[in-house]
Amino acid sequence: MLYPLKALIAKRPRKDGCSAISFQYCYSSANRVTLDCEIAIPSLYWNKKRQQISKNLPIEFGNADRLNAELLRQKKVIEALIDKGIGLELPNVGAYVKQVFTAQLKIAEIPSAAPIQVVKSDLGFFGHLNGYIAFKEKNVVSPGPIRSMRERLLAYQDYLGKKITFSMLDYDFYLDLVDFLTNTYVQKRKKELIIGLKVNTIGKTIKNLRGFVKDRVRRKLIAPISLDDFKAFEEETDAVYLNYEEISRLYYLDLTIQPSLAESRDMLVFGCLTGLRYSDFSNLSYTDMRGDMLYKKTDKKDNWVVVPLTVEAKELFIRLYKDRKPTTSNPVFNRQIKVIAELAGLLEPITFSFKKGLKDVTETKAKCLWVTSHTCRRSFCTNEFMASTDVHLIMRISGHKSLRDFFKYIRCSEQHAALKIQEIWKQRNNLTVLSLPKSA
Repeated sequence: MLYPLKALIAKRPRKDGCSAISFQYCYSSANRVTLDCEIAIPSLYWNKKRQQISKNLPIEFGNADRLNAELLRQKKVIEALIDKGIGLELPNVGAYVKQVFTAQLKIAEIPSAAPIQVVKSDLGFFGHLNGYIAFKEKNVVSPGPIRSMRERLLAYQDYLGKKITFSMLDYDFYLDLVDFLTNTYVQKRKKELIIGLKVNTIGKTIKNLRGFVKDRVRRKLIAPISLDDFKAFEEETDAVYLNYEEISRLYYLDLTIQPSLAESRDMLVFGCLTGLRYSDFSNLSYTDMRGDMLYKKTDKKDNWVVVPLTVEAKELFIRLYKDRKPTTSNPVFNRQIKVIAELAGLLEPITFSFKKGLKDVTETKAKCLWVTSHTCRRSFCTNEFMASTDVHLIMRISGHKSLRDFFKYIRCSEQHAALKIQEIWKQRNNLTVLSLPKSA
């Protein structure tokens, strides 16, 4: 019988320049499995149309005839496994083939009975989600926000009292999920009981859910699902930045009595002077610095940025990374920098408001208590913007791809904006904009 089975070569080569060959079995209109052949060659020598290795394969990569014969043998084994799965009337033949097949398996060695595990029809919603997170980890993309989404969906599943499935993802599901996250979800790892999430946090959860489902559909692992009605809403965030005078107070702060805070202080100031995310500036190596420049492949976006170093930033970099790497974790860093900012006298009361459901919530706290690891990035972008640095140059360093995303980071108060315009007027015409008409 002719099965929907074909040989493919990986698009992305390995470190040795070779690409892995595998078989793909599409066992339904929306599901498929990939089976590793344990054969790899340079993709240049793969004949896509014939699904075999070209005769002119250099001998150092193996004998083309023998490798093609092995691929044909493996294909016959897979077809025999498919026949066996169909004969056993398994609900998920693809899962059976994936579980039993190895590159060394021979037809005579195929077990007569199906393994117990394959009676389940599919991975399930969270099985797919765990695979999606694992894929993100392998591809050097920080899966932290996706893990948070999983945690919230698991809580919602407990609240529903039944398993979440892909077939449940309709507009009613979306509305009920948003209502749960707004009014019922209990935030974990908090010293005090906090119920409900902010608008932006819920929006990011929906955005990551859409990305996950889109990935599963694109890979043809699930049937197409439209999530056009799942709106990832957001509101302008309230967040502080530190100006150069405040950063200077942190930089020169005497921590002789509390030396355990010194590393976090240095990291905070370094972050404010470079605009890097915590995940990036906490994982630098001394070799990342070349002269007065820092070359870093970002963790979140997986793109390269080149950051110029001020005298102070270079001094801090050497202090932090020359002989070791910082050992302070993100939670500890966020706790300690609030204490450091308090010691530096950043006590100005700051009032912010945000929405929780339909309610407007207002909070007033000392500025030091609003400081987080993200303050570093906001401070760099805002200070450079206020200093009239070209926006597109700042974005090249910060790694922002769009002006819309960049301006979310700018924290310029009304007074600062007014003073900045006054400075421009003084340079232009000394605050005079009207002149005596020529006819007067």
